[in-house]
Amino acid sequence: MSYIDRNLLTNEQLLHRAYLSRTVFIAPTVLVLAGLATFVFGGGVALAGVAVLLVGLYGGIKALIRYTTSEFGVTNKRVIMKVGLVRRTSVEIVLNKVESISVDQGLVGRVFNFGSVSVIGTGGTHDPFHRIAAPMQFRRAVQEQLAG
Repeated sequence: MSYIDRNLLTNEQLLHRAYLSRTVFIAPTVLVLAGLATFVFGGGVALAGVAVLLVGLYGGIKALIRYTTSEFGVTNKRVIMKVGLVRRTSVEIVLNKVESISVDQGLVGRVFNFGSVSVIGTGGTHDPFHRIAAPMQFRRAVQEQLAG
């Protein structure tokens, strides 16, 4: 059972769920492929290929943990965002305390549909979460609940 599902309040319904973008796997995949290519075709630098391969595998495992332990949700009462396994960061803001929500997408983010989402609560809290897939849909779900 997910963090969001375990922490729903009485009469609270999850209306929208978002995830991290799969782009977190790009850098580790490139390193693994480069390490394999260097190991196989590198001749005298095969040991360097093994080192790059190991760095890529480490990054891939780290990205997998980050991807599977990140959750973002909009309910009829709150905005819930949680990242991390061992070192957990979570933000839960009651909808009537949400002042605004912003999305930051660069060119690559627009092409691959990911970006940073910041929920700004009353009192100046500003909590950015990066590489969220389909951030505009997440923002729209929050705005629909604020308007409703």
